[in-house]
Parts: sequence; C-alpha cells; structure tokens
Amino acid sequence: MLASAFLPWVLLRPNRLAPGEWLGLPASAAAGLLGLSGVFLLLALRRPNWAWVPATLTLPAALWLLGSQTHAALAGQPEFARASAASGFWVFLLGAGIALYAAQRSLPAARRGLTWLWLLPVGLLVFTGHLNTWSVLVEGSREGARWAQELGQHLKLTGLALLFALLLGVPLAVWAAGREGVARAVLGLANAVQTVPSLALLGLLIAPLSALARAFPGLREVGVSGIGVAPALCAMTLYALLPVLRNGVVGLRGVNPGTLEAATGMGMTAGQRFWRVQLPLALPVWLTGIRQAAVMLVGVAAVAALIGAGGLGTYIFKGLQSAATDLILLGAVPATLLAVLIDGALRGLEGLLGQRLGRVGNYD
Repeated sequence: MLASAFLPWVLLRPNRLAPGEWLGLPASAAAGLLGLSGVFLLLALRRPNWAWVPATLTLPAALWLLGSQTHAALAGQPEFARASAASGFWVFLLGAGIALYAAQRSLPAARRGLTWLWLLPVGLLVFTGHLNTWSVLVEGSREGARWAQELGQHLKLTGLALLFALLLGVPLAVWAAGREGVARAVLGLANAVQTVPSLALLGLLIAPLSALARAFPGLREVGVSGIGVAPALCAMTLYALLPVLRNGVVGLRGVNPGTLEAATGMGMTAGQRFWRVQLPLALPVWLTGIRQAAVMLVGVAAVAALIGAGGLGTYIFKGLQSAATDLILLGAVPATLLAVLIDGALRGLEGLLGQRLGRVGNYD
C-alpha cells in the first residue's frame, strides 16, 4: 500500500481506445494514504485486535480518492474522454484486500463481521454517484440493459450447469460411496475431463452436437446446436462433476462407522440411516465441493462467450479484440465479485451446517 502513493492513479484518455496521460495523486492525498497505511501497520504489530479499524477504511478511501481524481481529471474534457484507474489504485486495492484478510484473521470469530463494515461507505459512494466518472461505470451506464441481460445470462448458465451437475453427481456419489470399483471409474472419468482445457472442451463439443442437431431436427428447435448455450452447458456440467462427486464420496465415506452402527442398533432401516444420519453428517463436506464447483463455473461461463453462449465474457473478449480495457473490466470485475459472493455465501452455509450437524457425530 505504501508504494501506491507514488504511482499514477488515473489514466486520462481522449476516448476509449487512444493512449492517454498518467496522473498521480496530490501531495495531501498521498500523505493521507501513507498515514492510513502506517496506522494499520502499527496496530497490526502492537494491537492486532484493533487493526480492523484502519483496514475497513482502506477500501472506501481508495474508491473515494479514485472518484475525486477522475472527477478532477475530466473537468473541461470532451464527452468521449475517459478516466481509468491506473496502477496506483490497483496496487492499493490489492494491499487493502490483504489488510482486510489479515485483520479478519486476527479477530475472534464472533467479531469478524466487523471487517465487512466497509460495504456501507462503499455503497454510499456508489449510490451518491461519486464514482460515476470512473471509466468502467461510464461504459456500464452506456451499455445499460445489454449489460444487465449479459449478467442474467451469466447467472443462468452458472445456475443451470450447477443444477445439472448436482442431478448427475449426487446419485453417482451415493452409488459410488459404497462401491470401490465404481468410485474409481467415475472419479477417473471426472478427473480426465478436468485435464482438458475449457476452451478445448467447448471446441470438442461443437462437432457431435452439430451432428445431433442435423440428425434430429427437433433438437435444433429447442436450442441444441454446435454453438451457443447447449455446448456451453454440456462443458460446464462436465467440469462441475469432479468436485461434486469427489466431495460426495469423501463425505459419505467419512461418517463415523460407530455412528452408523448406533443408528442400526436403534432400529433404523438402511434408508432411514442414510437420510437421517449419514447424509446430514456428510453435507458440510459435500457442500464444500458444491461451493468449489459453483465458483469454478463462474469462470468457465466467461469463456463460454467465445462460442456464442453470452454472459459477462462477452465484454471481456470484446474488450480484448478492441484493446479497450474498460470493456474488459466491465465483464471481469462483476464476474470476480459474483464468484466472491457465491463463495462467501456457500462458505457461511458450510459453517452453519458444520456447527448444527457436527454435534450429531458426538453421540457415538
């Protein structure tokens, strides 16, 4: 974070594509950043339990500075001028993330929610329009409904692929948990799929799905073809199978045999023992695999834009083709935030299940 005060924070360009001028922070703003970073380092060394206070201020401070500097840079500029975040902002943002993580780890579990207080000032900055001159948000406002449509498509692809992976993976994991040969076979196949790069797998599916659509015209009417959503969903579902299968098998096999014997001794049938004892105890481990699959699918869905499936990857590849960094960030930043939110929500559910269901295993 200290180095960011001496780096440029804003890149001012006459339009989206043209090269521009690097602008640094005023001396007062740079001194403020250095002071905030110094306070965090001092508290982290001497009073770790209070390091969360400056840590939660770092991210709002960075965004406030970015908004102020972009407003100042665009004053008197033509309509097509763009003010982008430069290296200083991104370096400071990385440092702020590390500071928040370190502060969270230093707090007791009951107080870790304090490190999320930065959401309040950041939300205020967004809703008051302080960041409206940042080039990424300028591009977002111009895209408008199209961006919302692509975000919805991204969520749809991720959700459907995860649903199909669960419909396939959950029964397979239950079947394989008690059969070593079946487990080796299904996990071996799922591992083999993971070794194929996502873009290559999407390409490999074009020919067979095109042949199916030609052989059965009815499939084309429901959207099955060599490009578009169908191959994207097939590839994403195959990619998500491994974590769902692996964690399901590990979770079901990891239930204490004594607990299962106690359930049998209480007169439970095999079905009752599975639904009331084995599955609940395996759920936290299984949910970890589902979380890993969901986060991975957010990234694979971005790649699927290359074969016409839509999603936030549309902006990433459009920006790469035209060397427009703002368009790349318009797709990459929301996709990253989406992955972080999904990971955080499912991680919280894992912890809740672990606390509530873990007590069952203590009765053996």
